[in-house]
Amino acid sequence: MTTGLEAADPAIIVMVIVAGLAAGWVDAVVGGGGLLQLPAMLLVPGITPVQALATNKMGSVFGTTTSAVTYFGRVRPDLRTALPMAGFALVGSVCGAVVAASLPQEVFKPVILIALIAVAVFTALKPSAGQVTQLRHRGRRHHGLAGLIGVVIGFYDGLLGPGTGSFLVIALVTVLGYAFLQASAKAKIVNVATNVGALLFFVPHGSVLWGLGLILGAANMVGGYLGARTAVARGSRFIRVVFLVVVGLLVLKLGSDIITDLRA
Repeated sequence: MTTGLEAADPAIIVMVIVAGLAAGWVDAVVGGGGLLQLPAMLLVPGITPVQALATNKMGSVFGTTTSAVTYFGRVRPDLRTALPMAGFALVGSVCGAVVAASLPQEVFKPVILIALIAVAVFTALKPSAGQVTQLRHRGRRHHGLAGLIGVVIGFYDGLLGPGTGSFLVIALVTVLGYAFLQASAKAKIVNVATNVGALLFFVPHGSVLWGLGLILGAANMVGGYLGARTAVARGSRFIRVVFLVVVGLLVLKLGSDIITDLRA
């Protein structure tokens, strides 16, 4: 079994731990921790992109589970919405991971970039969005839209990944009408499912580096716990600010990737 530690010197291990801590915190507050964690994984000597993605998912599942449990104990998100949404997201994530193995991900980056820019502009121009929970739909329509959001964003997470938590939060705020704090709490539950879904594909294919993944997972757990506590203590206004910062960084990262791909 490959651990990923064979060629990793202490400096690389420290880098992975720091990236895992920071990513766990960001993921717990608003999502987008992969922006920090995945590039750090790609710096590990000898690692392939698929191994980096799979090991990143393994680390993330520890952090998202920890933050989901922390949120649940303090915010009490509605599981009647969150759990079915997570089930749909898990199925979507497995399907996305399967497609990711055969399609070039560069094809999707311009579409995701445009979506992120639209999300950032909407959030910046609508400061009242997500301050309080005002559900826009009830009953079957509410749960149907939640399931649709879950399967679509779950598919995206399995396929590409960056910004999944941020997309979940903004969809829960804008489509369903949740406040940012409630949206973040539900997003973590769904994000656990999308990470597990991707791992259901990656683990049997031997893509996970277990030693490195466990170290990353431990750091993610600490960051996720601290991030969830910070978000609960500071509330929706704080989450909105962090959300805009993270989405802005994602726009810059994807824009840079697209320019690099065009030059190659």
